[in-house]
Amino acid sequence: MKRSILIIVVILSACIGGVIGCLVTLNLVDFSNVSYPSIERRQQSLLTGYSPDTSYNVPRGMDFLSTAKSVTAGVVHIRTSYGPGDFSANPLDLYIETPVRSSGSGVIISDDGYIVTNNHVIEDANNIEVVMNNNERFFAKLVGKDPTTDLALLKIRAKNLSFLKYGDSDKITPGEWVLAVGNPFDLNSTVTAGIVSAKARNIGILRDRNNMQNLQIEAFIQTDAAVNPGNSGGALVNIRGELIGINSAIATSSGVSQGYSFAIPVSLVKKVMDDLLEFGQVQRGLLGIQIEDVNASIAEELNLKVNQGVLVDRVNEGSAAEESGILTGDVIVGIDGHSVNSVSELQEWVARNRPGKEISVSYLREGDLKEVKARLRNSEGKETVEKREVKYELRGLRIEDLPFKELAAMELEGGVRIIEVTTGRWQETGVRKGFVIAYIDKVPVDNVEDLNRILDFKKGGILVEGFYPGGKKGTYGVDW
Repeated sequence: MKRSILIIVVILSACIGGVIGCLVTLNLVDFSNVSYPSIERRQQSLLTGYSPDTSYNVPRGMDFLSTAKSVTAGVVHIRTSYGPGDFSANPLDLYIETPVRSSGSGVIISDDGYIVTNNHVIEDANNIEVVMNNNERFFAKLVGKDPTTDLALLKIRAKNLSFLKYGDSDKITPGEWVLAVGNPFDLNSTVTAGIVSAKARNIGILRDRNNMQNLQIEAFIQTDAAVNPGNSGGALVNIRGELIGINSAIATSSGVSQGYSFAIPVSLVKKVMDDLLEFGQVQRGLLGIQIEDVNASIAEELNLKVNQGVLVDRVNEGSAAEESGILTGDVIVGIDGHSVNSVSELQEWVARNRPGKEISVSYLREGDLKEVKARLRNSEGKETVEKREVKYELRGLRIEDLPFKELAAMELEGGVRIIEVTTGRWQETGVRKGFVIAYIDKVPVDNVEDLNRILDFKKGGILVEGFYPGGKKGTYGVDW
């Protein structure tokens, strides 16, 4: 009897379940009227008393949270425009030829507004705009650029900025964790992680891009951190948040990241930035030799006793190398006590020095290790550094710096006064004697040297803004 009752109960349960299932399938039963107000509260009620698994911890050295937080404010978005420009002297230019716009990244390296980026990010730009991590915007002036290293120095008028501290790129090793920070595809403050894959890479991109007759320096840090168009000029930092490189290039067949990115080591960045800041141009020390990498084939052909190093193919007449006694056929294996196994390593170590600096060169000759001192020279054979000339007559203008007292009276931080308007394009604008040039294309002008530096990199029409004595504002378009 009990067995019969049990069978009947099972059959009835199955029938009832089947009926409910059919009704639900046919949407005849409404279960949408749930008894909880939000999904989050539902989750909380179900997980009450749940004990999270505490067995998992982020391994030491892989927690990037504090690093990412500390560096993002020091990386900026750089926007550039080309062609007739936003401030063309002829408004019809904007209709005839629409300005081309591009973007990249930059790294703040001082609290008062100096920014490092790639030369190819700002090259030939009419206007350079810097957008901060908090969306504050500035127009930047180009202090100087160096195509041979693909670096440029910008300046914005700002104070108390977050900046990235220089690290030591000489101490990084393959396998070390690094972060790349930039603005790929206009996605601001993007952080990616990877490891150092190799050092002193030469990929030929600067030679192909600029046709520099072997004066280019490529000793890139290679990483597998994801870098894409727009990352150029951004930061490569170590796990301590220190700047160890400026992201510059990717190796790709598709135009986007395929796991190979390249950064200019900060050891070279520091030297170039100091040169541009002090002299307006790079002071490049040269040995004056033509060189190539030593490999197994060359070693066998020339009966060398090493498979690595830098073979001297030619010594230039009157060069530092000739004066020190280096000869064709020598194999350079060290600079200032640092091992040199490739052309890119030699170029980097030499390029850290200015003309007139004496360096130690270790080389092999017929199997014997020798060492000499060589005093570097520039491309013109001189041992002196050369500062860019400041022009006080500017294509039809005579100008002068203003004393601080007069600037303060006009509530300006900088400016240049016109002493005389002679002939040419400035006279055609109608600008008069006494006018104080305060801005060029919205970029503040500090002094005569600064004005010349700004105009050195300008092409096409420019917008000149300033004030006459008494405070009357003046705006002029000049066909530059």
